[in-house]
Amino acid sequence: MNMIKGFTLIEVLIAMLLLAVGLLGLAGLQANSLRNTQSAYNRSLATELAYDLADRMRANSSPVGLAIYVSMPPTNAVAQVNCMTVSTRCTSDIMAQNDLYQWNLEVNSYLPSGTGTIAFLASVYTITVSWNDGATNLSFATSFTL
Repeated sequence: MNMIKGFTLIEVLIAMLLLAVGLLGLAGLQANSLRNTQSAYNRSLATELAYDLADRMRANSSPVGLAIYVSMPPTNAVAQVNCMTVSTRCTSDIMAQNDLYQWNLEVNSYLPSGTGTIAFLASVYTITVSWNDGATNLSFATSFTL
């Protein structure tokens, strides 16, 4: 009789152990899901930022403006106060510099360790947005190229 009572206690302890392992597994899945969600969010932000600069370049498509987009690193661009109001008009090169400045601010503020570059080769403009994607356990930057 005493042996049967002890056997029931062992069954309960084993059931609790299995439940605890199952709940730890669920917690691990939830943490992994949150990491992947953040990674997907960063990728969608990078895509939107690259398309934003492409639209800015299309709107300011003069040869002088396009030359500024390619030749000036976005980190070197400075804000152009005159381009911020509707009443003043900016030249293409000043507008390109202002676009690069605003775009660089957005890339830096929205993405962790975000950077952006623009290249021109064989009549093709390439916009690359890079960021540190800690969600994928990588020590190097993830990038999106348009």
